[in-house]
Amino acid sequence: MDKKTISRDGTSLAYEVTGEGPTVILVCGAMSTGGTVAPLARRLADRCTAVVYDRRGRGASGDTAPYAVAREVEDLAALIDVVGGDAALFGVSSGGALVLEAAASGLPVRRVAVYEAPYLDFMAGGAEDKATYRENLDAALAEDRRGDAVELFLRLTGLGEEMIQGARQSPMWAGMEAVAPSLAYDDTVLGDGLLPRERLAAISVPVLCVAGGASPEWMRAANREIAEAVPRGSYHVLEGQTHMVEPDVLKPVLAEFFTD
Repeated sequence: MDKKTISRDGTSLAYEVTGEGPTVILVCGAMSTGGTVAPLARRLADRCTAVVYDRRGRGASGDTAPYAVAREVEDLAALIDVVGGDAALFGVSSGGALVLEAAASGLPVRRVAVYEAPYLDFMAGGAEDKATYRENLDAALAEDRRGDAVELFLRLTGLGEEMIQGARQSPMWAGMEAVAPSLAYDDTVLGDGLLPRERLAAISVPVLCVAGGASPEWMRAANREIAEAVPRGSYHVLEGQTHMVEPDVLKPVLAEFFTD
């Protein structure tokens, strides 16, 4: 990240800008930094001015305790201001939940798109599983057992034990442990895991909800419901895509939405 700005509470935010056209700020999900959405930003750059940043507590950005979702909304406000006061938002996974909250809070955004915001009330036992996850996550982070915290998250996503243990041996594991404390932030963004219908009803701008055709049905159901809960929502399925969506497949849908 080659640029820095300061959020309202003094937290330093690292970001970078590429491309020309309507400005879109891309927001990553859990266990991710701005680098995760950078490949998508590069593809959007021929149609949009794409902004990626490290969310607080990750990468080259700072952090300030105590955490609150409102502070991350203020981070987005700071970024919107520094790039000219006019922007759209795109969020992937829990980043999608964050941009929806930012829009509901009244930030000056033109449009919002999300990819598979993971509200767990559409998964059997999802809300109960999330409550247990949060209890165990808090305990692991309080004892600085970052590896255990990462394992908890991977299990919540449905990853098998063999794959989790394989991940522990991979070169990526150190980076995952480095951002493990931010798992509590993403969990807080998602609240009790239930779709916040009343909050979503407050969003006045167009909202595009995208899901993968090869993702679990509960994920598609959640994003269909988001599109129905917002006053100006639309829903789109990318056939053959999973939660790890291919940037080349997602790019045309987002570019059309943000430049329409």
